[in-house]
Amino acid sequence: MPFPAERLRRLRRTPALRRMVRETRLTPDQLVLPLFVRPGQRIEEPVESLPGVARHSVDRLVEACRAAAGEGVPAVLLFGLPEEKDAEGSSSWSADGIVQRAIRALKEALPELVVIADACFCEYTDHGHCGVLTADGTGVDNDPTVANLARQAVSLADAGADLIAPSDMMDGRVAAIRRALDGAGHQQVAILSYAAKFASAFYGPFRDAADSAPAFGDRRGYQMDPANRREARREAALDAAEGADVLMVKPALPYLDVLADLRREFDRPLAAYHVSGEWAMLRAAAERGWIDGDRVLMESLLAIRRAGADWVITYGARDAARLLARGWSE
Repeated sequence: MPFPAERLRRLRRTPALRRMVRETRLTPDQLVLPLFVRPGQRIEEPVESLPGVARHSVDRLVEACRAAAGEGVPAVLLFGLPEEKDAEGSSSWSADGIVQRAIRALKEALPELVVIADACFCEYTDHGHCGVLTADGTGVDNDPTVANLARQAVSLADAGADLIAPSDMMDGRVAAIRRALDGAGHQQVAILSYAAKFASAFYGPFRDAADSAPAFGDRRGYQMDPANRREARREAALDAAEGADVLMVKPALPYLDVLADLRREFDRPLAAYHVSGEWAMLRAAAERGWIDGDRVLMESLLAIRRAGADWVITYGARDAARLLARGWSE
């Protein structure tokens, strides 16, 4: 005779019992806050399609990071909006580039903050693609782009970045970045690889924030097909073999199956990016009263953690940290 169903409920009866048997836990130490830095001073420019998110000048970025660190968020992921763009995105490896200036300011003001620098070119090129175009101008040329990524990575490490996060999806870029970092004396700088970055429709608000929409075509020639699960495992295996210290899945919620696959196969840290479209939809529905925004945020982050992520990159990092500080447990 099967056990009565109500026996399964005994340990759900009170909040204290539920906390005692909880299998997946979320803490501020697992959260990474993405931030956008732009030229100028005393600027905090809201992004209309990303509620609660702004583009900051370096001085205001430092203030935002100080506030986030005070709330318990240990790490930030930086994206830059340069003053000038060109066909290669050369300002991305300038010692005086916008992200390089931001890193130096953050390391001076908040030396314990973990600073992760995105390495890519879509924000820096005048065509909006993630690298050097082929001779016919119809796609991205892999090997010259990888060479430029290595230059960008060294420049970001020179400025003080703790981790370099290549998001371009070029073949061989992790190995090239590792060689370049080691050759420049940055053996201690880690690589957070966007190992499985899908060609997703969830990135729209980010492209508004970073002014990075492609001027023609799309990025399906280098980002992954959303239909492919086994290929994601091959991508992750290649990045791990090339020296990635942390592997990332992006987006997060639509790809929890991929995240769970990588958790089973790899013993190194995993990150997942709760991307701009996921955040914008959550906030828009909450503002209309259709959902409880706090509960949906925390449930989403727990789902990402449950699938296997050690770190969650989310625009809701500060919101989640504040909720956890107030004792959130339901």
